[in-house]
Amino acid sequence: MTPDLRQFRYFVAVAEESSFTRAAGRLMITQQSLSQQINALERILGAKLFDRDSRGTRMTDTGALFLPEARAVLDRADEAVAVVRRAVRGETGQLHLAFLATTANHLLPPVIRAARERLPQVGLSTEETTIGLLVEGLFDGRYDLAFTRPPQVPGLAARTIATEQVCVVLPEGHPLADRTELTLSELADERWVMTPHSSWEPWHHTFDENFRAAGFTPDIVARDTSVQGLLGLVAAGVGITRLGWSAQNLRRSGVVFVPLVGETAPTEMVWLPDNTSPALRRMVDVVTELAATTDLTTTG
Repeated sequence: MTPDLRQFRYFVAVAEESSFTRAAGRLMITQQSLSQQINALERILGAKLFDRDSRGTRMTDTGALFLPEARAVLDRADEAVAVVRRAVRGETGQLHLAFLATTANHLLPPVIRAARERLPQVGLSTEETTIGLLVEGLFDGRYDLAFTRPPQVPGLAARTIATEQVCVVLPEGHPLADRTELTLSELADERWVMTPHSSWEPWHHTFDENFRAAGFTPDIVARDTSVQGLLGLVAAGVGITRLGWSAQNLRRSGVVFVPLVGETAPTEMVWLPDNTSPALRRMVDVVTELAATTDLTTTG
């Protein structure tokens, strides 16, 4: 038979108070109940823990040996309870975050910094990936939280954390490069470089609608799967493209970003609604608070 935690606590109280009367008061139980529990503990252990006489209550040599062990058991029990409570509050655990390439450069530093400050005991891993793999990873549980651009697919929870200006990206020296803003319709005669439709169909459906609304079908002369590749093609004079304002952080020379009138692009934090991780809920709150106080399109 093994003593229970209550008996450990009763023993430690008597040992520290050197008095059954004071220990009973501290524990807010009757002295009789305390004596019964100590007697039961002694029977379980097969050893006498206290001597009581007219001079008071004293631990036996066996009791003195047992005291640090009993305290260690209680400390470990308290630690175990604290671990569970921290986990329930989302203060511990492991989260896997995915960043779209166009969001990683400006979002990853402030998001991770905020998480380290607010959730120091939550382990974080990060990965930069493409939109298709990002969505797939959320559904198969590889990622807990992702930072990307809409539109997504049904079944994901999403929260907008930033909105930035959409720009046309022109090569340096282009006749329109000195403009402060442009409309999409003014670019109907340009050659374009874009990502392939297969990279993410929902995006390209939106792009196609934008071009139709502007009255033209773009002359797409080259495609590349990465933002860096598109910027390189623009810098080489192959064609122009359209990207969020923050993409200029990926290339500082050879290209010019000109805002497109009336066009903005949101950045979203997305996750699987049935992911019940408390750490995920806390992380969503941390990023939401960060977005409310920080311009996440320019912070890096």
